[in-house]
Amino acid sequence: MSGQYTVAAGPVAREAGAVTPTMASLPETFGPAQDTQAGTADVLVVAGVPGWTAEAASAVAAGTRGIVVANPVPEDTTQLAAAAGAAGTAVVLDLRWASNPALVGDAAEPDARDAVRSAAGTASLLDSVATAAQGTDPQRLLADHLASLLAVCGPLDAVRVLRRGATGYTVGGRLANGAPFTAQGVLTPARAAGVDIRLYTADGGVSVQVPDPGAAWPAEVRVTGPQGELLLPTLYESAHRSAWRRLKDHLRAGTSPDDLAGFARLTDLYTTLAAT
Repeated sequence: MSGQYTVAAGPVAREAGAVTPTMASLPETFGPAQDTQAGTADVLVVAGVPGWTAEAASAVAAGTRGIVVANPVPEDTTQLAAAAGAAGTAVVLDLRWASNPALVGDAAEPDARDAVRSAAGTASLLDSVATAAQGTDPQRLLADHLASLLAVCGPLDAVRVLRRGATGYTVGGRLANGAPFTAQGVLTPARAAGVDIRLYTADGGVSVQVPDPGAAWPAEVRVTGPQGELLLPTLYESAHRSAWRRLKDHLRAGTSPDDLAGFARLTDLYTTLAAT
């Protein structure tokens, strides 16, 4: 199908996913619907607040062709995934950092996942810091942080909370090769919001810096080894636009994204940490 897909989004979802500017940047593909209710537009935007899976499932039942979930909190996606699969509804998750194409992008371009997993066998340490403004819910920050780590590193083992409080958290665990990792969350106005992931190896490593989706600057991925430092191609694309462009591709191809399956791994890990 060519042409424009109509989009419905309530006020909360519109703000959470920066829907208006994102649609304006893709005017040939998406446009606003007259009604904001599920089933009246091709695409529905759902705010990822608690209960988002139930809202998305209702939209699937109403016949919505595509759903964008803006910054979802961890929830069980089993029933939603089954319903979307049966109906052929494309559900795309617009994640704060993990949707940035510099982390997991087009197969034609190298990305942070390729760089980190290629070096994972000789990794000696992974350190990561996520920063957000004061007043941010530390648990939401932790979920966003874990999503970005799972996107680039794959499975994480023996994950445990070392410290948590009103100003942040520290989480520790092991990578697949047994090397330790730490993930710290910091709530402060002294640093720009974003996530910084650094993998260290015997002869270099990988540095990944991802800004918030609303930032005007791109993510940076640098790979260091015996040959020196290499800056991977800079992608001037936000996490929001990347999510919507993926939705467009799936709608036109009639295929289903695997976002919900990947998100289930985050939910399992987050639930385990919440219980400790």
